Amino acid sequence: MTAAPPGRSWWAVRWRQFRNAPRPVVRAVGANLAVAVVLGVAYLVYDVALSRGASLPGGDLRAVLATIDVLLVLALGSLLTYLLVPLPRGSSARAVRTPWSAALGLFAAVPIAYLVLVIESQILKPLLA
Repeated sequence: MTAAPPGRSWWAVRWRQFRNAPRPVVRAVGANLAVAVVLGVAYLVYDVALSRGASLPGGDLRAVLATIDVLLVLALGSLLTYLLVPLPRGSSARAVRTPWSAALGLFAAVPIAYLVLVIESQILKPLLA
């Protein structure tokens, strides 16, 4: 009879899962994060300019631009994930992409788009304004 391996704490299990994340998930999160940061920085520049009293054409469009930002992160993040995350090949040499790759990108984009906007508006904007 063999002894059972020692149990790991909740934190040790989560840390091991974080360090050994599947490559498709890392690529999906990375693609969405890159898109969200680029679009978020553009939104942050606009937001800081308005808060400093700049007169920009069209007036205050922050709500519209935040909505467009989120929608673009969802669309472009899904597209990039579709392009960067093929299905496992198995014995075939050809990479196969399906709508599931884009769905993975969409599922990763939803929280990332929100978190990037929250970090930029609640942490970075007060530092720059």
